[in-house]
Amino acid sequence: MIAADTLRTWLFVAGADAAAHAAALASGADVVVPDLEDFTPPERREQARLMIPALLEQCRQTGARAAVRINPLAGDGSADLAAVMTGRPDLVLLPKTIDPHQVAALDRAIGAEEARLGWTLGSTAIVPNIETAAGLVRTLEIARASPRVVACLVAAEDMAADLGAERHPDAAELAHVRQRFLVECRAAGVEAIDCPYTFADVEGARRDTLYARRLGYRAKSLVRPEHVAAINVALTPDAEEVARAQRLIAAFEAARARGEDRVLLEGAWVEVPTYLNAQRLLARAERLSARRLRSVTP
Repeated sequence: MIAADTLRTWLFVAGADAAAHAAALASGADVVVPDLEDFTPPERREQARLMIPALLEQCRQTGARAAVRINPLAGDGSADLAAVMTGRPDLVLLPKTIDPHQVAALDRAIGAEEARLGWTLGSTAIVPNIETAAGLVRTLEIARASPRVVACLVAAEDMAADLGAERHPDAAELAHVRQRFLVECRAAGVEAIDCPYTFADVEGARRDTLYARRLGYRAKSLVRPEHVAAINVALTPDAEEVARAQRLIAAFEAARARGEDRVLLEGAWVEVPTYLNAQRLLARAERLSARRLRSVTP
């Protein structure tokens, strides 16, 4: 089972660009996503299909999750899937998802490939990409369309274009989209992957990620390898946050032992929801630490 809440950074990379592959592998991204859709022109897709299985194996060697974004099955997606499944991707991303039937069809297609290759059925996860208003309003249905779905991803540029919105670095035009998408994913029980910050500056990417984290996001897609380090830091509980969560838990449990319903700590009341949230933060911090240790173990 993929612990999707430990996958903070999802880096998209051109499918047929060897230099971009090398940069992605060196970036420290939790998930590397060679893209056969928008990042690979149709005339280069055959070349990309030949290159991607090796990249997926290199991802595993560096400790990153191996993913791939194919084209819609109604287009080049079937040929994409048949080629890249030999590289055993952990996750397959489906672009332009607007209907749960698209996810169900991909589930069946992946199952057929797993059976053909003699793998454990259900071992490959699916991540639908929500890139339009039509997809956004059906996110809950889409996320529940297959048990393979572990996360959904919301787009920035395609979503803004579909809405007719003007893009700016502060992403105010996508505020409702990001909030609604997160709610739909949480309701479905899958991880919500925030839209990418597509502008060049690292500081802007950091600020945008901190805003997303405040909303409740734990993962973000990105298109620039130089943004990875800052985003990973922004989405990782730091030592001070962990220490505060530990104090909060200890104080609340001591109060409960005294028969009290809550406790005042550092100027704020600690009640059951706050206590549970602190427990979740500590548990995620431990999973992130364990994942990092596994990624550096020879």
